[in-house]
Parts: sequence; structure tokens; C-alpha cells
Amino acid sequence: MDDMLRRSRMNDQRPALPACVPGLYVQHRDRGFVAHITASEGAFSTVRGLTASVPMAYGAGQATADTAEWLVSELLSNALRACGDHVPLVVEVYVTGRSVQVNVHDPAADLLPHRSTVAMDSDNAESGRGLGLLDMLAPGWDVVSSPVGKQIRCRIDAR
Repeated sequence: MDDMLRRSRMNDQRPALPACVPGLYVQHRDRGFVAHITASEGAFSTVRGLTASVPMAYGAGQATADTAEWLVSELLSNALRACGDHVPLVVEVYVTGRSVQVNVHDPAADLLPHRSTVAMDSDNAESGRGLGLLDMLAPGWDVVSSPVGKQIRCRIDAR
């Protein structure tokens, strides 16, 4: 049995989730959470915090949880730039075998991520590094249609 599964079975208690407040509704899901949010700094901060802690409660290591937190932060920021303030978003983070899955749904099905033509290490790049980092940290990430628009899916190998 792999180490991540062994650690998750040692902790049969679900981690505590925050109370539902306007703009933030969080539920448990199998080995993780799903958060329905209205884009705001408070909701983003809460979801980033959950992403840093909940996967570890189900056996993921600190490095994997840190990577998942960065991915959620980047994907939420991209959704906010694409869709504007107070957009409804759905974030799912959960442990699957030897990896952590991160999914972010937004309502802008027609606004797909696109890479900058400027190199990531260029002094001229003011933005556009996020998708390159996404490629490095979660190779194989993809975009699919979802009931609310589109879903960006990332899988992080457990470390």
C-alpha cells in the first residue's frame, strides 16, 4: 500500500471546514472538499487555506499541498481576470490515490487560457508566467466544458 493511502487511513476524521457565509459554501467530498464561492479576497483566502491543509489531512505531503495551493491561487486569479469581480466559481480539491486533483470551474466557457508569447524568464514579461508554471507543476492539465461554463483540471503527483 502506498504511503499516502496509509497516512490517510490513519486519520479517519474529516478535517473541519469553515461555516457557510455569504459568498462561500464549502462541503466535504470524498477525500477533499468542494467550495462554491463568489469571487472575493475573503473567499479566495479561505479556499487557499483549505487547499493547503485538507489534502494533508488525507495523506498528501507538505510539498504537494503547497503546489495545490499555488495552483488554486493561480487559477482563481485567472478566473477573476477573465470573468470580473463577484463571479461565481467552484473549486474542487481532493486526494486520488497517489495524486491530488485540483479543478476550478468558471462561467466563461468561451474564454480559454492562452500562453504569452514572451519567454517566462524575460525581463519584459509583466504577466503570463502562470500557464508556464502550470505546465511545469501539473503537466497534462486540461480544460473541459462543465455545467457552469468551463473547468480547468490539474493533477499533482504526490510527493
